[in-house]
Amino acid sequence: MSEDLARTPGSCCAPRRTGGTDPAGTTPAPPAPGTSASAATDPAGGWRDLPGGTFLMGAEHGPYPADGEGPVREVTLSAFGLAATAVTNAEFAAFAEATGYIGEAERFGWSFVFGGFLPDDFPPTRAAAATPWWRQVFGADWRHPEGPGSDLEGRADHPVVHVSYNDALAYCDWAGTRLPTEAEWEYAARGGLAGRTYPWGDERTPGGEHRMNTWQGEFPGLNTAADGYRATCPVDAFPPNGYGLFNMTGNVWEWCADRFTTRHSPEPRTDPRGPATGDTRVLRGGSHMCHDSYCFRYRTSARMGNTPDSTSGNTGFRCAR
Repeated sequence: MSEDLARTPGSCCAPRRTGGTDPAGTTPAPPAPGTSASAATDPAGGWRDLPGGTFLMGAEHGPYPADGEGPVREVTLSAFGLAATAVTNAEFAAFAEATGYIGEAERFGWSFVFGGFLPDDFPPTRAAAATPWWRQVFGADWRHPEGPGSDLEGRADHPVVHVSYNDALAYCDWAGTRLPTEAEWEYAARGGLAGRTYPWGDERTPGGEHRMNTWQGEFPGLNTAADGYRATCPVDAFPPNGYGLFNMTGNVWEWCADRFTTRHSPEPRTDPRGPATGDTRVLRGGSHMCHDSYCFRYRTSARMGNTPDSTSGNTGFRCAR
């Protein structure tokens, strides 16, 4: 499989391991709970059972036309459950210990790490073209977020990172859960608010209060950590939205079940699952590396796609049921 580090769409936000493919065919049905010998417990923040209903999905005039946020369309969803928090390092460690699972970053032997998190004397490695802040770091994986010499000490309650879409599916199969569809994710992220930019409204910092973990300062050279965090934060670090869900924007990108497309029907849809074919999967929510000077994607309607084998230090997931 190719390890070409050339810049591809979305690589500024969550770089892709180009050459990865997602076989054509029907989007697989979510695994049935109890199909594996699961030792998993409830998510760190518990479950939120959402009633479903009809909402307006997307944004008519997103800042990046190529992302395909529009048109705004009416979507109706059946009831579903969503984890209040992203999967944590502790939860993923329990899965790996129970199953012996080896993540894709471990199998490839490397993953993408933000260069600003590496020591000054770190050996030179390849960078993604036009996005040199993303470095190919051998030995970087979910256990070693910044590569060799780093570990998870003090980060048990932070979201697991360096997980691919395929890794997320494996965890869900073990836990008897599934990934949310893109429509479920956005419905949940909006927290009952219609047409708002963020899960709590339209002001990024209402009353001067930070509500999510994003890049503060000037990207990529200065992060003031004004929101309290330079990198990831605990999965429940900020107030939840109206549905009791934490960190639906910022912190880490979250994999969704759907294949990525920018062709959305304006007609009303019920329980949409995305296209049946395609080589990339949907990511939602933005991350701690997003800054409006280059990646204003920490919004409820923002989206991007990535190959299912791609991993980076700002990509995780949460479970649905």
